[in-house]
Amino acid sequence: MRGLAMVLMAIDHVRVYSAVPAGGPAPGIFFTRWVTHFCAPAFVFLAGTSAFLHGRKLADFHGSPEGLRYETHTALARYLVTRGAVLVLLELTLIRLAWTFNVDFAHYILAGVIWMLGWCMILLAALMYLPLPAITAIGLAIVVGHNLIDPFLPQLIPAAQASATPWLWQVLYFGPIAGGSGPFVVLYSIVPWIGVMAIGYAFGAVMVMEPERRRRTCVILGLCAIAAFVVLRATRVYGDPRPWNGVPGLGFLNTTKYPASLQFLLMTLGPMIALLPLVERARGRAAGMFVVFGRVPLFYYLLHIPAIHAAALVVSLAREGRINPWLFANHPMANPPPPEGYTWSLGLLYLVFFVVVAALYVPCRWFAHVKARQREGWLRYL
Repeated sequence: MRGLAMVLMAIDHVRVYSAVPAGGPAPGIFFTRWVTHFCAPAFVFLAGTSAFLHGRKLADFHGSPEGLRYETHTALARYLVTRGAVLVLLELTLIRLAWTFNVDFAHYILAGVIWMLGWCMILLAALMYLPLPAITAIGLAIVVGHNLIDPFLPQLIPAAQASATPWLWQVLYFGPIAGGSGPFVVLYSIVPWIGVMAIGYAFGAVMVMEPERRRRTCVILGLCAIAAFVVLRATRVYGDPRPWNGVPGLGFLNTTKYPASLQFLLMTLGPMIALLPLVERARGRAAGMFVVFGRVPLFYYLLHIPAIHAAALVVSLAREGRINPWLFANHPMANPPPPEGYTWSLGLLYLVFFVVVAALYVPCRWFAHVKARQREGWLRYL
């Protein structure tokens, strides 16, 4: 499932350099963006689950499968803090460079999904000392309750911008909806994503259940989340300040991602959880490809953005006889509008997507084998 989310993610990152808009005005463009909405929630949720399972590997349970010794908690916390710090550093350096192919750090630094993932891991390192029911309750309270402030956003956003630390409020919750005048652009705020990672961590207890019980629980949880999304979206009583707008007939699916609303998370996490029993039984070459990508998530991520960016340069050279300077702007959040006539067709967008993902399979398969043979040292952080 993680590998599938990562492959879908590449569609949206090709879209950045294609200049195809992020949603609307036609169904094809809308769904090109919409299908990638599943990626960040799945990635963050399953990162929490992976942390739980990693803790199980570290633990010496002594016949007590529900508890981890203090030493095991400390070892897992140290791993999460270290890996989280590595992710934050990579986002602000190598990943930022891969997005832009320029070194104008003074005017543009992006706090994207990997940055957010790193900070959430660091926070999870503290949360996991609590009992599992408490972690579950905190995670659910953040995910379900953060939209309570929606009616107050018109007053809160100007107050945050006028405060002595506007960047802190962007980091914690407001992200891109509060704008920002400096070079630091926050795309993913900490809330509600720390809640998503916390419930993902708690979901690890489901993943270690007996197989039939695990599959049944996944289907029930997933369908309940989907049903809650349909009810909340249909009644519009809570969980998303955005009205039904966008492509005619598709406004029902047009939920708020920044910051991720309750309805957005129910819409994306529900199907993902419900489909876990199905992908668990998946076999064949296609399933094997997704498994390979899912085993080396950070390695894949670090490769796929510069690969997509380089592919866009090749496309520009083939179409225009030159490499368009727009491709060296501050993508994906501070770039100017594309030049007239630059925008790709959806067919070209998907062709580049398939070529890049196919090309990345070979190095990812190689690294997956290397990582399987050498489980210690720095390789654990990739």
